[in-house]
Amino acid sequence: MRPAALLSAASSRLRKRTTRYVPPSGLSIPLVTILDSNGQLLEDDQRSVVRYTIQQGAGANILFAAGTTGEWNRVDNAISQAVAQIVVEECHRRGRRSKPVEAWVGITAHTAADTIANLEHAIAIGADAVVVAPLSISDAASPVEFIEQTMGSAFDRIGRTIPVFLYDNAEIAAAGKAPHLHTREVKRISQLPWVYGVKVTAGKAVLGNYTRAASHFKRKGEFAIYPGNAYLIFDLFRPAKGVAGRARNYWNRYLTRNSLPSGVVCGAANVFPREWQRSWQICSEHELPLMERYGGMLEQFADICEFTRNGETVRLTIACTKAALKDLGVCSSDAVAPGTPAFEGNERREFLRRFRELRRRAAATLEPEWLSAAEAGTAKSARVLADA
Repeated sequence: MRPAALLSAASSRLRKRTTRYVPPSGLSIPLVTILDSNGQLLEDDQRSVVRYTIQQGAGANILFAAGTTGEWNRVDNAISQAVAQIVVEECHRRGRRSKPVEAWVGITAHTAADTIANLEHAIAIGADAVVVAPLSISDAASPVEFIEQTMGSAFDRIGRTIPVFLYDNAEIAAAGKAPHLHTREVKRISQLPWVYGVKVTAGKAVLGNYTRAASHFKRKGEFAIYPGNAYLIFDLFRPAKGVAGRARNYWNRYLTRNSLPSGVVCGAANVFPREWQRSWQICSEHELPLMERYGGMLEQFADICEFTRNGETVRLTIACTKAALKDLGVCSSDAVAPGTPAFEGNERREFLRRFRELRRRAAATLEPEWLSAAEAGTAKSARVLADA
């Protein structure tokens, strides 16, 4: 069967099984995976991180388990599946009490077989959606073939579908694969009834390629774009004021095909869930003074994660994120998986000094009710910090 005919058959066969789903907007947090010194999952600590990032409804709208920030490519697949189950359980438990938080599961594995096994596991545990990086699957013939045929066959066998979001990150592309999906590939994949959007870690031009490709086959809002470079939202949503501002706004609209992101994926929000939720709100509302205040403060977290070794700059984002959570009392271990860049020498001590100073500045600068707190998800500890 020719590819176009196969796509048509798959779409008609599976569309009736797919319940209507609207991609959510807001803050998506790709969760870190909490490990002990032997690389084993600390389940209680992982649940604590989930609850911290939710912040009693003032944090994440979406929790993304087993993504790159969760070290999926450096831990055993069984650990990724265990983390997924914890996140789904915690999100669903909260959903029964109050405003729900969606649980998205990263299913990407090194092989197609393990990726499909993760897909089946995500469906079995009741995940709200799955996220897959087809360019990171070493033995997948092509992104289109994997999403269209391999996943389509799995859905057909299982008898139901689940919303699928693409994940595009050049840093984790398998050897020999292109760094990003081609526009023609996105056009094909976006036609599938179970594909609802993409999380892409790239610049504005690549975001625009996705928007342009999906616009041919999905109505506005049906294919959501979530930038993985979270700081982009302070630029993309910035009001057009003055000649320079209008020029920048025009260029942004041109690059992104006049379409703004549906949400933002932010690894630093593991540490600052309230602050990033507030940032999404004020960016969506184009509140320039607050955008400048929050953007200027939150961008400093990336700076304090950088160190100089032998004259070269290294960024220890995951190690710093875990160290910050441990310092806050959210978890008991900041161990990283083998292969993840780790602290050397006095770098941990120096990072904690920087982090505590950044929190003091945030407490003095940002709105008190939007300061993340480890204690019961309230702003109590943040107010104590501000008074210190």
